[in-house]
Amino acid sequence: MRNPLPPVPGKLLELEVSDDLRRGTPLATLIAAPSEEDGDAGLAEIGGVRPTGKAGDVQTVPTGRTRWLAGVGDGEPRQYRKAGAALVRAVSAALDEDVKAGEKAFRGFAVELPEDVGAEHLEELAFGLLLGGYRFTVTAEEPKPSLRTVRLLTRHERAVPAYDKALERIRELAAAASFARDLANAPSNIKTPAWLADTAARAAGGIPNLTVSVRDEKWLAEQGFGGVLAVGGGSAAPPRLIELEYRPRGAATHLLLVGKGITFDTGGLSIKPADGMHLMRTDMAGGAAIIAAVRAIAALRLPVKVTGLVPAAENHVSGSSYRPGDIVRHYGGKTTEVGNTDAEGRMVLADALVYGIKKHKPDAVIDAATLTGAMKVSLGVRTGGVFASDDALAERVTKAGERVGEAWWRMPLLEDLAETVQGSLGDVRQAPGGPGGIVAALFLREFVGDVPWAHLDIAGPARADKTYADVVPGATGFAARTLVELVASYA
Repeated sequence: MRNPLPPVPGKLLELEVSDDLRRGTPLATLIAAPSEEDGDAGLAEIGGVRPTGKAGDVQTVPTGRTRWLAGVGDGEPRQYRKAGAALVRAVSAALDEDVKAGEKAFRGFAVELPEDVGAEHLEELAFGLLLGGYRFTVTAEEPKPSLRTVRLLTRHERAVPAYDKALERIRELAAAASFARDLANAPSNIKTPAWLADTAARAAGGIPNLTVSVRDEKWLAEQGFGGVLAVGGGSAAPPRLIELEYRPRGAATHLLLVGKGITFDTGGLSIKPADGMHLMRTDMAGGAAIIAAVRAIAALRLPVKVTGLVPAAENHVSGSSYRPGDIVRHYGGKTTEVGNTDAEGRMVLADALVYGIKKHKPDAVIDAATLTGAMKVSLGVRTGGVFASDDALAERVTKAGERVGEAWWRMPLLEDLAETVQGSLGDVRQAPGGPGGIVAALFLREFVGDVPWAHLDIAGPARADKTYADVVPGATGFAARTLVELVASYA
């Protein structure tokens, strides 16, 4: 029987750096926009085409050595990412057209780098090339010919080793984002908690110092994971706890990463509107980012001890669903008054946070979750929210994001709202009302104690409905790159 999904994790393009253009390889040239000094003259024609140089503008050249011209705007590094993403999409479209026309399929192309390109430009271009052409399609059709390699051409032979070294890190960061996209895009009729756990374990296989343990519903019950069991109790697909442990020799710092793994979210008895429910296959995007990031951290052999925890459950509707008004006892004993079964992410995270802190005694804790729709209202859909008990940790997150092209904004933990999460029938209230993102973060803070902690709410940027930069519609893989870069900052 044919596998109903494409391979997960999917395979990225191979990037190579060289000073030699192979004969017959289609060529793309990067073009900067004309400066103000150029006036109205603009850029000279190439093969009968006058390039604009606008970032992300790709033009096809009908004659001559170059087949595509890709604009890099003012030449800032971030414009190179936009150019790389647009270029790989245009080249993929040209490959499809060639195949339809009966021509021989090319499987690679070359990009001519400007003489003054630096490592930063190269890294941004690579992000665009590796992620801009991302596809995830479940289809009965046979796979079409696709691009396999991109050769980056430099005029400086001595630069090749240095450029290759710079790309090692970028390849793993891009692979993390792509893997997180794969996991979140997978349809929920296949992506049960067990499938997610099995896929995480398989993807970690063979990577030195990385192990994955999968805890089933029996173990969760024995250990008292009341939040995970309550949320997952309404589904025929039982919950799991995925525990990834990366243990390099000599590591002095230990970080705990926790991700929400709700493989589908109906909202439970507090059911969601039907119009947007199909998007809830990506409600485990935080967990996907954790799984992908820990795998990349281990592949890069970063000298930092890391534990990743993903409480995975399906929030469904049945006679065994948890109810508004229930009192749930979490791992560690603290109790929660349930106000809304659609606020399920914080229920599973609470268990995992207490368990991870008690068992592993980390130096800092970071959780990631598509937690609240309120964050879309606050920050839009391209910026993640950072709530933190520690200023230095919050700054580390935002700076890590800047370095890998993911935007974050520090949000307040308002102390005047802290008492609203205190319970009357239980220790805390799950959904007390008020500003949704803030009270959700305050609820989670009740389960972390004194350890430095940051909560990343990615409800907005975890999904996209249109193409921009290196993002295509669907799951974006947001936060995976930031988490890898964050851990690297402790090395």
